[in-house]
Amino acid sequence: MDMLRGHEIAEAGLTDWRKLAQGLHARYLVDDFGAGARFVVAVGEAGDAVGHHPIVSMGEGYVDLKLISADAVYRDDEGTEHLVEWVTQQDVDLARRTTEIAADHGLAADPASVSVIELGLDTADSATIAPVWAALLTGNAEAQGHGSPSDEIRDPAGRVPNLWFGDDDEPTAPRQRFHVEVYVAPEAAPQRIAAALAAGGTVVDDSEAPSLIVIADQDGNTGVVCIDASAAAASATPGSA
Repeated sequence: MDMLRGHEIAEAGLTDWRKLAQGLHARYLVDDFGAGARFVVAVGEAGDAVGHHPIVSMGEGYVDLKLISADAVYRDDEGTEHLVEWVTQQDVDLARRTTEIAADHGLAADPASVSVIELGLDTADSATIAPVWAALLTGNAEAQGHGSPSDEIRDPAGRVPNLWFGDDDEPTAPRQRFHVEVYVAPEAAPQRIAAALAAGGTVVDDSEAPSLIVIADQDGNTGVVCIDASAAAASATPGSA
């Protein structure tokens, strides 16, 4: 099944869900563990009906869901097909069904609270160093390029954040090479950035705003606040879903 582009996901009008990194994410608020468990069972039954299920985690007062397809088809500029982990129509359809189930259970969504952390490492030779990081992070060499046409490290078991590699034109220059990518819902980004600035951080690069805002701490270490710009544009358009 073809992967969906950002604008296609935004046009789906998934009110409870936000596209962060590679997948769709939702948080539903529950009164207690039993209410959360009953909700998850109902979502599981809906997934059984279509042969597709979300990744689920539960905590005090919430249920977090992630929808992603392990066999999405991506076509590069040459027309070559790659199987990647990404959002497809089956994820959108199950997200809609899950929203209906949540309403039936009287649960409210908290889309502004969803977040994903990924790691970035700048390098001039990702193919050489990626096996080391695949082994170190996951213990499995197959994590290199898992669900991605690049050397990105993705743990099939979902235990650690993804590690992707950025191009480094000055590999010998002494500077920070690791940084944290913080994916948040578009409506949450202004507050997140303002909080970081109030704590002493500084915006050092907004050339790709609103998609990426690079913030440095007082020691010069950088992190990036990331949003899906397609979703942000759709929500800002009068009459959009």
